[in-house]
Amino acid sequence: MSVVFAAAGPVTVTLLGVAREGQAATAGRVLLWVAVPYAALAIFLAGFCYRVAQWALSPVPFRIPTTCGQQKSLPWIRAASLENPSTGMGAVARMALEILLFRSLFRNNRAELHDGQYVFGESKWLWLGALAFHWALLVIVLRHLRLVVQPVPAFVTVLAGWDSFFQIGTPALYFSDVVLVCAGLYLLLRRWQDPLVRYLSQLADYFVLLLVLGIAGSGILMRYSMRVDLVDVKRLALGLATFHPIIPAGLSLVFVIHLMLVCTLAVYFPFSKLMHMGGVFLSPTRNLANNSRMKRHINPWNYPVKTHTYAEWEDEFREKIKAAGIPLDEAKSGGTSSTD
Repeated sequence: MSVVFAAAGPVTVTLLGVAREGQAATAGRVLLWVAVPYAALAIFLAGFCYRVAQWALSPVPFRIPTTCGQQKSLPWIRAASLENPSTGMGAVARMALEILLFRSLFRNNRAELHDGQYVFGESKWLWLGALAFHWALLVIVLRHLRLVVQPVPAFVTVLAGWDSFFQIGTPALYFSDVVLVCAGLYLLLRRWQDPLVRYLSQLADYFVLLLVLGIAGSGILMRYSMRVDLVDVKRLALGLATFHPIIPAGLSLVFVIHLMLVCTLAVYFPFSKLMHMGGVFLSPTRNLANNSRMKRHINPWNYPVKTHTYAEWEDEFREKIKAAGIPLDEAKSGGTSSTD
């Protein structure tokens, strides 16, 4: 991943430079608006599928769920059906809480050393910031389906109406835009201000947050300040989606920057920590029921192993054992000891 991160930064800067210099020329527009998006999509799909296939083919012979509740045992002992599920449906419910509500992060505690004693505290702000960030990003992605689908699905129209419910200004302010920027800034500032988190953070962690904030910021500029022609944008998006690309002539530089940042994120995605989006579904510590007390799990990947039994060893060294005066197994020595 470090190699990909080292290459992603210069690639982003290069694309932005090409976007500035080449958008006026026809060849530059073909490169920026056709070749780069298709290449980014191909790398994203190939990398995503490869990583998921690797995880899916990894052997998991035993039940290793991470649990924090009472396992099902005797009838009069109350079991934690969500924290320690013993059935498939319980595991599905646990996964749903984890994916939709980040339950494990909600239950996470922070431990610090004060005056020689460990003090445990809650980290609910981290849970709230991460939840808001992911849900706002999902809403924004779903809203953008109107650019690549014709006719626009009804649920996208309804979602956009709910998202702009407050009707602040013209055009209407999307609540998800504000939430994404605020949550992203909080997660970024948390990594800068907290000494422990800053010590554990890598450059890739900052790069992803800055990249997403750059995409959100350029998108907000296009909507509320540096307007673009939405008709041309949708013609370009529909042409790419139907593999009949149409190259508009008048799209602004801010849109090209926005598109290049999105392509950079797509290329970087399969090789980064962002792959937890697909990996969470294949995590054996989350998606397995803990029924080890009710069912014996045998490793299906065990293969026959050539063994050397004691009887075979004794036959191999029988004469030497007799010469050394060491007793042999009676079943192999005719019922008498070699010392007789």
